[in-house]
Amino acid sequence: MPKQTVRYTDEILKELQRTTALIRDEETEQLVTGILEAKKVLVAGAGRSGLMAKSFAMRMMHVGLDPYVVGETVTPNLEADDIFIVASGSGETKSLVPMVEKAKGIGATVALVTISPDSTIGKMADITIEIPAQAKSETGNKSIQPMASLFEQSLLLVYDAVILSVMEKKGMDSETMYGRHANLE
Repeated sequence: MPKQTVRYTDEILKELQRTTALIRDEETEQLVTGILEAKKVLVAGAGRSGLMAKSFAMRMMHVGLDPYVVGETVTPNLEADDIFIVASGSGETKSLVPMVEKAKGIGATVALVTISPDSTIGKMADITIEIPAQAKSETGNKSIQPMASLFEQSLLLVYDAVILSVMEKKGMDSETMYGRHANLE
């Protein structure tokens, strides 16, 4: 049996290290501050980026924040003292642009995690974290992976790193978080 799959895993890990090494600390720290200062946190993304946003919302709940996923039936209205965190590699996702416009009109803080900080959403965002990965339509030498896989994987890692920073600032550890984990399953 060929060992190609394991080699792919090793290459993916190398790509992730190269990519995350280029993310600027000051951008992620702005996001941490914005989250901690917000009353509520609303997240959105389309496709796999949206799945990463949902996992981020789950972890924020575990650290005692008040997160919601846009589009879910229990998501409350966005208010001026909230933060709206958008994941969009292109920064042009058609379903997300009007949401960001509305959030800006309400006066909420808008954060974008993206490949394209100069995009439509990037120009509106108060906080932008650039992940220098390969865009969905891009081909080249940034990744052996298809489409925006490198961005989506990096997105999950950035979100998990933000959670670690929030935990540190709140004086929490994994045991404290586990107390908020679902226990009805």
